[in-house]
Amino acid sequence: MGCIKMNASDLIDDLIAKLTDWRGVTFTNIRKIIRDADPEIVEEWKWMGTPVWSHDGIVCLANAFKDKVKLTFYDGASLPDPDKLFNNGLEGKKWRTIDFYKDDKVNESSLAILVHSAVNHNHAKVKTKIKAHGTRSTVQKKSAK
Repeated sequence: MGCIKMNASDLIDDLIAKLTDWRGVTFTNIRKIIRDADPEIVEEWKWMGTPVWSHDGIVCLANAFKDKVKLTFYDGASLPDPDKLFNNGLEGKKWRTIDFYKDDKVNESSLAILVHSAVNHNHAKVKTKIKAHGTRSTVQKKSAK
């Protein structure tokens, strides 16, 4: 029998379906907020079982643990957090996380703003790389001389 290869969104659906308690509800809500905040975001499945959302680079990833759902922002230390959503990983130089526990309410609007900030941060990094390396036509003109 052949192996059926699932895409990342199907794998995330499957993961959520297996979370039959409050974590599944929380995970579903977080996923919806992320996808609504940036309709162009891409769902990926990395590191042998981690849901990842990317747009010009990793925006965030999520994992379900026994007592929490952890949402990690890849460049969280570089993002503004006026509503103080980050509640873990605050000492790190790159990552920042939000740990959601059983009775926590998800601040939907603040989380959407944080997703927008992460996407904008990724866009800025891409633009900086392009400026630093020149455009394709600039590079071709230089090498033609």
